[in-house]
Parts: sequence; C-alpha cells; structure tokens
Amino acid sequence: MKGGYDLKHTPTISAEFEDYLKQNDMTLGQFAEYSGVHQRTLSNWITQHRPVSVQQLDRITLAMGLPEGYFYDLYIENYIIERSPNMRRIEPLLYRCAELDKLDAIRRMVGAIMDKLLYSPRLFDIAEALFAQGQNAAALLLYESVAEGEKYQHSERLAVCQYRIFTIQVGDDQSRNLKVATLFEPFVERLDEIDQLDALKDLANVYRSLRDWDKVDEMARKMRNKAEIQYTIKHQEKSRERSESAKKLSRPMFVYITYADLLCSGVCETQGDYQQALQYTYAYADLDWVIETDEDTQHWVNLFKDWAEGNIYTYKLLSGDISVLKDYAKYIAASPDTTEKEMVTKLLNVMMAANQYNIDVDDILRRFKTKIDFFAQQNPPADMYTHQVVPEQSTRFKYELAKYYLNRGRYSIGFKCLLDVLSKSLTINKEAFFIRCIRLFEQFKEFSDVKAYVKYENLVSQGKKEKLFYY
Repeated sequence: MKGGYDLKHTPTISAEFEDYLKQNDMTLGQFAEYSGVHQRTLSNWITQHRPVSVQQLDRITLAMGLPEGYFYDLYIENYIIERSPNMRRIEPLLYRCAELDKLDAIRRMVGAIMDKLLYSPRLFDIAEALFAQGQNAAALLLYESVAEGEKYQHSERLAVCQYRIFTIQVGDDQSRNLKVATLFEPFVERLDEIDQLDALKDLANVYRSLRDWDKVDEMARKMRNKAEIQYTIKHQEKSRERSESAKKLSRPMFVYITYADLLCSGVCETQGDYQQALQYTYAYADLDWVIETDEDTQHWVNLFKDWAEGNIYTYKLLSGDISVLKDYAKYIAASPDTTEKEMVTKLLNVMMAANQYNIDVDDILRRFKTKIDFFAQQNPPADMYTHQVVPEQSTRFKYELAKYYLNRGRYSIGFKCLLDVLSKSLTINKEAFFIRCIRLFEQFKEFSDVKAYVKYENLVSQGKKEKLFYY
C-alpha cells in the first residue's frame, strides 16, 4: 500500500479521496479491503454524498497515510456547517477532537449549532464526560458555550457550567483567580444543595490563597450552616435518594462542618485573636458527634485531630502561654512526615512567639538546625501551591530569625539573615517584606559592618528600580 499522496485543494473530502484513488491506481474494492470500510459505504459516500461516520473517516484517513484528524476541518464544513446539525455525527467528533487537542475544530462545531438552545443539554452532558476524563480544555469550551447560550435562563445547568468554568480556570495566576471566583460566586445558590458545599469549599480556598479573610469567613460560615442542615437531614431521613446524593461530595459530609471551623480559626489567627482561634480549634478537635464509622470518615477524623493538636499548641504559644513551648517542640520533632511547608510554618510560630514575648529559643534552633538550613537554601518548588506558599513562609521565618538575632546582639548572623530576606523579597516581589526589612535594618544599622551596609544599599537601589517601594 502506498503511503500518502500529493493533496490538491478540493472542496470536499470525497473529491480528495477520489484523487487519491486515481493517483495510486486503486479500485474502491482494494481500498475497502485495506481500510476496513465497506465498499458500499465508500460508494454511497462518493456517488450519493452520504456522510461517513467519524470512525469510518478515521479508518479512511489512516489508510491514506495521513495524520489523525487530518480531514476534520473539511468534515465539519461538509457535513455539519453546510447541513442540518446531527448530534450522531457531532458527538463522536467532539470526543475525537478533544483527544487530539483540536480546540479550534471544537469551537467551529459549537459555534455552528449553539444558536439553538435545544442542543444545550447534550453539549452539557458531553462537557461533563470530558471533564470527568480530565479533558479540561475541551470541556471548558463546551461549558462556556452552554453558559453563553443559557445566560438568561436561571437554570441549575447554567450554575454547574459556571462552577466547572471556575474549577478549570483556577491556577497560579492570583489576579485571574480573583476574577473567576468573583464571576462564579453569584451562581452558588443556584446549584444543587449538595453541590453547594464543594463550591463554597473551593471558593473559600481560593479566597484563602488570596488572603481575602473577610471572604474566607463568609464562605466558611455559609458552608457550615448548609452542611449542618444537610447532615441533620441525612441522618433523619436515611433515604436512599439522600444517601446517593451525598456520594457526589468530594469529602464525607461532616468534613464541611469541621473544615469551616478550621477556616474560621485561620481568619481569627490573621486578626491576632488567638483566643477565638482556640475556640474554633477545640470545636474541630471534638468529633464525638460524628455518626459514621467507615474508613474514609476515620481518616478525616484523624487528620482533624492531628491538625487540632498542633494548632492548639500554636494558638496557646502565640497568646503568650510559654509553658507549651517544650511540648510544642516535642510535637514538631515527633512528626516525621511533616512537609516542608508545615515545618516552616511551625518554626515560624516559634520565632514569632520568641520575638513577641522575648523568649530564648536557642535550644530549639539548635535542635532543628538541619531542617532550618535545608529549607532556607531550597530553590522555589515546582508545584503550584507550594511554589506560592513556601518561599513566602520561608521568608517570613527568616525575617523573624533575623529580628531574633539582632535583638539579642548577634549582629553578624542577624544581618546575614536580614539581607537574605531582603534579596528574596525582590525575587518573590513582596513589597511588604521589603519595607519591613528596611525598617529593621535602619533600626540596627549602626551595628552593621561595611560589607553588610554596601549589600543593603545595592538591594535597596534595586528595589527602588523595580518599584517595590518609594522614597
């Protein structure tokens, strides 16, 4: 069988196919035998212009020695745009275009049929299937088309489209995250009552990453109220329908109640209200009310209890209860699976308390010296969330460390840490850190040596050029 041929610009796929047969001196029967497409089908396609299926087109394309999806644009032109839309042809082609990442072809098909709302339900179902398969780029095009077509309909389907669009578009661009969260939030109440729980959780997490603590608090309270109602209904009705509905959740239902408390404790922490943060933490530490006993439930119960143990130490320490410092250090040391982010955060809490309450923590710094040296020298991590959080947490830790050493008259190591923070603030573009470092340096500059002062002046000059601050 000869591979490929000199293509001519012809208006239809069947015309190009006939040219191929002539150039390769082949009969229809020979091609049918080679391609696996019935001869009668090929004949009807050529003589009566009956469309072949997408599966048959793929076999024809392969037999002609052409790349997968080569004829899709022409197929869309010949059999979708120029004829009445037929979902039996459109649907398999949408799936194949998604597989081959032919997003422009999907746009053309959808654009050709979306002037009629009657296609919305089927396109929505296809989008859901693609989303479940991880074909997010293709699914996004369909969700956007359905949402645009139904923008004046107050339907649950429109709300689900907006939720999926939000889910797909959230990434490491924080300005974009704010935009997509703001666009999606008004649609939450139109979702199914069960879906609202995950939607509020996801919104709370985005606002948390944006440090919009008022919004975090709002989403958390709404989530808790709705979750408490649904949890009560679940165990009162014990109906099969309610049980099946709850299976749609990404977490056991009780988690949405306890996670709301965890979020609220974080809000109080940022406000410096450690006593109220403690109350929320005690709430999610006490999970005796949880009725379920399955393995997944127990996994989440254990997670919350572990988080609560560490956070109780944290909030007591930051409230000035120095008596927990030794136990907190033991807790940190007894957690071998602690991630880099968690370790940075825990040691940051120690340093904040040390500086606020003038505590000597030299023993703890020596105890965790290897860990501290490790994450202080790390390059920014590859994954999205850690890439955003760890450098900032490490920078905050090192700032507190610099402050600790400078306050104790250990100027050499104090200035070394401070200048490192100043440099990293330029890298992660954090104006607040940069200004705080300048203030701290100015407070102790009479104790700096010439080398440290020259480096400081250079970094300040660079920060001024990058407009991290103004004189």
